[in-house]
Amino acid sequence: MNSSNNTELMLNCPFSTADIKATGLTLQEYQRILEHLGRHPSHTELGIFSAMWSEHCSYKSSRHWLKMLPSTGDVVISGPGENAGIVDIGDGQAIVFKIESHNHPSFIEPYHGAATGVGGIMRDIFTMGARPIANLNALRFGQADHKKTAWLFKGVVSGIGGYGNCVGVPTVGGEIEFNSCYNGNILVNAMCVGLVKTDKIFKSAAKGAGHTILYAGSHTGRDGIHGATMASASFDGSVDDLKPTVQVGDPFMEKKLLEACLELMQHDSIIAIQDMGAAGLTSSSVEMAHKGNSGMELNLDNLPCRHPDMSAYEIMLSESQERMLIVLKSGSEEKAKEIFDKWEVKTAIIGTTTQTGRLVITHRNEIVADLPVLPLADDAPLYIRKTKPAEEKSTPLPVSYNTQWQYSLQQILLKMLRHPNLCTRRAAYEQYDSTVMANTMRKSGGDAAIIQIDEGPKAIAICCDSQPRFCHKNPYEGGKISIAECWRNLITCGAKPLAFTNCLNFGNPENPTVMHSFVEIIRGMKDAALALDFPVVSGNVSLYNETDGISINPTPTIGGVGLINDNTKIAHNHFMHEDQIIALIGTPPVRLGQSHYCDIIHHNIMGDTPTINLEDERNNGDFIRKLIHDNLCNSVHDVSDGGLAIALAEMCMPNLIGAKIELPDTYRTPSFLFAEDPSRYIISFSSDDQAAITSLAQKQNIPLLILGVTTGTTLHIHDLCDIKCDKLREAHDNPEYSFLTPLNPFKAPL
Repeated sequence: MNSSNNTELMLNCPFSTADIKATGLTLQEYQRILEHLGRHPSHTELGIFSAMWSEHCSYKSSRHWLKMLPSTGDVVISGPGENAGIVDIGDGQAIVFKIESHNHPSFIEPYHGAATGVGGIMRDIFTMGARPIANLNALRFGQADHKKTAWLFKGVVSGIGGYGNCVGVPTVGGEIEFNSCYNGNILVNAMCVGLVKTDKIFKSAAKGAGHTILYAGSHTGRDGIHGATMASASFDGSVDDLKPTVQVGDPFMEKKLLEACLELMQHDSIIAIQDMGAAGLTSSSVEMAHKGNSGMELNLDNLPCRHPDMSAYEIMLSESQERMLIVLKSGSEEKAKEIFDKWEVKTAIIGTTTQTGRLVITHRNEIVADLPVLPLADDAPLYIRKTKPAEEKSTPLPVSYNTQWQYSLQQILLKMLRHPNLCTRRAAYEQYDSTVMANTMRKSGGDAAIIQIDEGPKAIAICCDSQPRFCHKNPYEGGKISIAECWRNLITCGAKPLAFTNCLNFGNPENPTVMHSFVEIIRGMKDAALALDFPVVSGNVSLYNETDGISINPTPTIGGVGLINDNTKIAHNHFMHEDQIIALIGTPPVRLGQSHYCDIIHHNIMGDTPTINLEDERNNGDFIRKLIHDNLCNSVHDVSDGGLAIALAEMCMPNLIGAKIELPDTYRTPSFLFAEDPSRYIISFSSDDQAAITSLAQKQNIPLLILGVTTGTTLHIHDLCDIKCDKLREAHDNPEYSFLTPLNPFKAPL
């Protein structure tokens, strides 16, 4: 269409400027729609375009940069682009996994927002043919003393537990952080891991014409309408009016839908299957048709609705939960109905596939939408946003902080262990069923969770991590460290890291400093992923996480999966025996900047983000894996949040086994004990193996420093600290804020 025709059409536009902007579209994007259609869209068509071209569905500010990340590898079966990523673990088995955000809904209505986030990510897994075997979550809240934080925390944790527990999938790991940057915009990232046979993987490409389109699951209601659009916009501080955009879930329906889908998948009945997630029926139908290079004709009159007066617009944009769209092979309709009826899941035939490349929708005997599929998917706007580094704001770290003690080490340890960012997480994870399915070998509370695969010798290690403090100060180094932290936590179990998924949580991409952070973090992630042979296979981008112009810190959450071929060779992450040698693997730290020590003890995040040498990270990790595989060490814990002293305390507390640490004068400093430089591990091993370990470290040029021995029930650090392990545990289990206090007595970890 030429510009004069376009101008003439705009003069006769049936929608006001306000109407168009209310959908989340810009006027320029609306004109782009006119170019594709040669006419004005109907109300329903406008809604479809607004959903598919939203930031949440189209990745219009991020997809250019996401292509930088490595996504292939020897074990990668399916990378980004499907519902979830898939990696091969041998023996005809594969792991399916992904992480997604449900940030805005969880801030508006924490219980249902978090619950439906868990439900949505599980559907992404079982729509691929995999049975979900584990859930994880990464949560970010505002300051612990903020007026809404306790309420949000309790609601989110209850929602995660309430949904996952009912479906019968264990929640086995995660992370929690409190920071004022999340006061107006919390983050709820949900991760799910599933197991599938490699010959029973299902995709979403609806190939071929004349196939039956089956709707299965809950009735469609008005909950969640404009959910994708809402997730693609900033908050203005008032969220009550947005509550109708939050979905309400039914975990028991999810369980029935899961079992029905997995049973149908055992038959030769399915051509393609897709859950109705963000943008509901709109996104599922468009994506399936686009991937299959086909079209669809849908009749909404056949679709089960909760309200008889629902419009086509509402039906297409509803994000009601627990729904699937399935393209069936000819003649499979009765078998599908039989299985879904058995599980008491509602089904309806709502259309057929075509060769037209168009999405045609009929409602009440009227065609309400007739759109080309290609521009809805492939030709969504793509923006290369402006970037600009943030102005330097942090204060240089005073030299005295590295070398001088403001308080006694005992006071510092107790204060740090009670802090919301370092205290126990049992107030959250003890509300989750972590052992249902009976395959959990290690649950929350360690570096990574471990799930046994069936009854065989294999297991997988899974974890999720992020380093927003480092990313905020130095995005490039923070991006590298975030990947390495996840990789390292898999290593501590003895696992071979296979691949990762990511959830990239940022503020407004139209802000050049936010976009600069995004680009630099992607660059850092790419370099780390390549160096560590750790590809990305799935993910999610969540932008516009800001309220009244105040953005969150850049928070890339990394979820990783590693393979353990022999689950008898797994290192513990706490001390198991007395009279063991304790050693530090990795270069002694040099930077105290951006540490929890600076934040908690000096009440200011100062100094520079630590830098990471990726070659050292790879070498140190490979060395640790060999020690575990050769049964040369029995305890391994990475040094990260809180530094060496906190890591030692964490290793002492579970079994109340103490340690006697002796340090040279130059190491009796805050920087040595509390810096958070990467690429380091604490290990413990028998004195009988000391010569072999030392020799291997020398041959491989691995820094190894003997710290001391495990002994008694006291953590003794030279002449700086002498504190009972039960006092450490008491501080850890009695945080500064009561809503973080566990309800149950301490139980030793699995």
